[in-house]
Amino acid sequence: MALSRFWVALFLCSIAYLLIQLFSGRFYSIEFAVSGKKDDPLLQREYYIDKLPPELQSSLQSAPDHKVTVGKEKYAIDNGVVKVYAGKQAADGVVPQCKNTLFDTLLPLIAYLAFFSGLMQLLIDSGAAERVAKLLSPIFVHVFPEVPRGHPSISYMTLNFAANFLGLDSAATPFGLKAMKSLQELNEQKDRASNPQIMFMCLHAAGLTLLPTSIIGYRAAAHARNPADVMLPCIITSFIGTVAALVIVGIRQRINLFKAGLVIAIGGIAAVIAVLLVYITRLDLIGKSYFTGNLSSAVLLGLIFAIFGYSLLREKQFAAKDTTIFKSFVEGAYNGLAVGRIIFPYILGMLVAISLFRNSGLFEMFSAALARTFRAVHVSDQIVNALPIAILRPFNSAGSRGFLLDAMSTYGADSFAGRLGCVFQCAAETTFYVLAMYFGSVQIKNTRYALSTMLLVDLICVFAAVFVSLAFFPLAASVPAAH
Repeated sequence: MALSRFWVALFLCSIAYLLIQLFSGRFYSIEFAVSGKKDDPLLQREYYIDKLPPELQSSLQSAPDHKVTVGKEKYAIDNGVVKVYAGKQAADGVVPQCKNTLFDTLLPLIAYLAFFSGLMQLLIDSGAAERVAKLLSPIFVHVFPEVPRGHPSISYMTLNFAANFLGLDSAATPFGLKAMKSLQELNEQKDRASNPQIMFMCLHAAGLTLLPTSIIGYRAAAHARNPADVMLPCIITSFIGTVAALVIVGIRQRINLFKAGLVIAIGGIAAVIAVLLVYITRLDLIGKSYFTGNLSSAVLLGLIFAIFGYSLLREKQFAAKDTTIFKSFVEGAYNGLAVGRIIFPYILGMLVAISLFRNSGLFEMFSAALARTFRAVHVSDQIVNALPIAILRPFNSAGSRGFLLDAMSTYGADSFAGRLGCVFQCAAETTFYVLAMYFGSVQIKNTRYALSTMLLVDLICVFAAVFVSLAFFPLAASVPAAH
């Protein structure tokens, strides 16, 4: 319901504001919002040539292409009529946006999703996902002290975390719903969230991720130079969010977080991240780009190597399931195609709405207000340009994804805003949707402090994403600012 109203509001407000601008005389024509293309000059006025000053008439008629630039205005003769242009169009019009969404965004994205979904299927069929779950299980026993050892919910929660960790979003949801139902069996007050349920929800919302496949796919579709260069920032930011959720909820529930196994696991990862960040921040611009690009690519290629290598070692596992490694990959790739087909209407609807929102001028008003607020505390416009993604992410995934794709299209996939937006998208969860889905599945009405904690974790992830991105990626000398 929230997404529907938000989406309809974008269309209605944008169209209404365009018409107001037309009738008030600020826009000479609104045809650009329908059929214009991004960065095309905007038509401001039209004159018959004899209405122009003699000097300008002479210049236009003598120019080889019958075009003249005077200050910020461009004059051109078209069928005997002089057209005056100034400024640039903010985004593609409705018609070009529909075409570009299909050919420039969706088709490349489907290809990347198919490949990575194939890899994910190998993880499942080879038994690697289950092994990761068993590896993590002893740690989570300390995080949920009220859950008896050996209870089925431990396995479901571990599988959910492992699936998120490996980028298996489609597998994570059913495991998560089973975990909530299993935890509900231990809940004495059936309409009130239990401590383990709140801890599970907050850790799930933090979304610790090792392989952000969808983000890599979005960047590849946007023609990023190195689509995987945001992997490490995504991993680090989601880890910070996970630790924050663990500490905040642990304090509220008076859980002893100083168990040896838990401290060693968290401390070890934190130490590696700290050393990595210290090393990266000491590099110059060229060294930072070289190191982070190669490290991210090495991590991605290493994971692919490990997946295929482990699958080869476990080939008998595939035979027992009456399949082969290649057939398993193909099956997963088909699932990726299905995901692409499902998300296409969402991406199309949001991007067309956002194109109208940008072309109407409402987005500039919103960005300008946001920029003024943050400039007061000396925050760069390059950070502000990505903030709409962070603001919308807790409310709606499709909406924030639309703004992410729009930000990469507007500022460039390799711009700081484009990269920061990817980290925002990866390191936070659709809090309100997830809360409603998971607690609604077990008919819990009183969620206690779950929502406030999840939103606080989202806020921590926003700050972490900014600082981590600043460590990994340099701010450009100049970029399109929020007007």
